[in-house]
Amino acid sequence: MSPRGLRFAGAALVVIVGIWAGARIYSVRTTERGYGGITVPAGQAGAPTPSDLAAGFDATVPAAVKIPERLPDFSLKDRGGQATSIKAWGGKSLIINFWATWCIPCRREMPLLEALHNAWADRGVTVIGIAVDHRDAVLAYADELKIAYPLLIGEQDALDVAAAFGVESPVFPFTVFTDRRGEVVALYMGELHQSVANLILSVVQNLNQDRVALPEARRTISEGLNALRAASSGSPG
Repeated sequence: MSPRGLRFAGAALVVIVGIWAGARIYSVRTTERGYGGITVPAGQAGAPTPSDLAAGFDATVPAAVKIPERLPDFSLKDRGGQATSIKAWGGKSLIINFWATWCIPCRREMPLLEALHNAWADRGVTVIGIAVDHRDAVLAYADELKIAYPLLIGEQDALDVAAAFGVESPVFPFTVFTDRRGEVVALYMGELHQSVANLILSVVQNLNQDRVALPEARRTISEGLNALRAASSGSPG
């Protein structure tokens, strides 16, 4: 079945898919330190349900944001408290995932991010989590969940990084995909699922191997996500 056609804003378009269910805006600009977050118990997250998938693909796309063509230059503190530049992973394709400890969809996608980090490491892909939250809470949460991929942590400084990607009022989670040259290939808002990750990473690999150019890669991802959305909504084949 052909996916339902949508008009694209041109070759410079970066894919944005909004998945808003269950997420909550967190901002240290307007929230006191003792904010009332969503309590998330530690432990193994469950697999996404079919209703999660359908809700995600049917959600409203947020207003257009100005996403950079290339990975912004930034530094945040790592788990050990050391300021770490994103350039430390230069030459790799990155899956940069923005999250917070109170975010339930963030928790659900963490097993997938861990699996992607392990499965794609030998193909030059690295997952980096950016926790926009209080440091002590992040460290305790990461230890209990045994998050093994690299983490960067911040509050206002991490929100500034989100803004550098064009997401000034973030709803978590959201994930940025880059190629090995540091080009921003896609920005996916909402909980990540295996089918979406497979689609985007396969296109990133084609970019890395110079099989496609960036505009074609972005167009392929847009069309693929539209097809997944159509399939999840039960459209006839």
